[in-house]
Amino acid sequence: MAVRDALLALLTAGPAYGFQLHNGLEARTGGRRQVNVGQTYATLERLGKQRLIEPAGETDDGLPLYRLTARGTAAATAWFDGADASGADPWDETVDRVLIALSLPDVDGLAVARAEIARWRVRRDDASTVSSSSEPAAPADGVETEADVRGAESELARLAAAAEVAVADAALGWLEGVAAASAERLAFAPRATRPKRGRRPSPPATD
Repeated sequence: MAVRDALLALLTAGPAYGFQLHNGLEARTGGRRQVNVGQTYATLERLGKQRLIEPAGETDDGLPLYRLTARGTAAATAWFDGADASGADPWDETVDRVLIALSLPDVDGLAVARAEIARWRVRRDDASTVSSSSEPAAPADGVETEADVRGAESELARLAAAAEVAVADAALGWLEGVAAASAERLAFAPRATRPKRGRRPSPPATD
């Protein structure tokens, strides 16, 4: 999961300040995601430059608040709808997406989990097609021909697909457990945790 997507997802709950979002990321992923405070603020600055977030005033004690722009809302919605971050591991994306969705009061976390189930079933079916192919014959007398190489490559692809099937089965088992549970009680409102020290970043640029 990209920190970018996580912060946008958290801001669907309403305006928040940097340290609040930083702590929310860890809390709403069950402790899976712990990032440096500086990375959180640097990401917020980039999101501002990308016009995904904008200033939303400040708290009574001067902490700058951020909120989603229309573009930011669309990006957060796309992530909840299954758009994985570039280069991200699908399993990590699924777990973080479902945990964050379940934790947010205005997001249907169970619907997100059910959509993930559908995607993982497709992945498993696609991988099963490859992994169920017949195994190639072993090279005779240790002589490696071009056909032997092709057979080895085919077998490696089959084994890789079998690994994908195993991952998909594990993902589906976890997701089906989530969908069967009473998960509505996991949602909670943002907590106004104040930073004890450290810099207070400027709001995102608006020019």
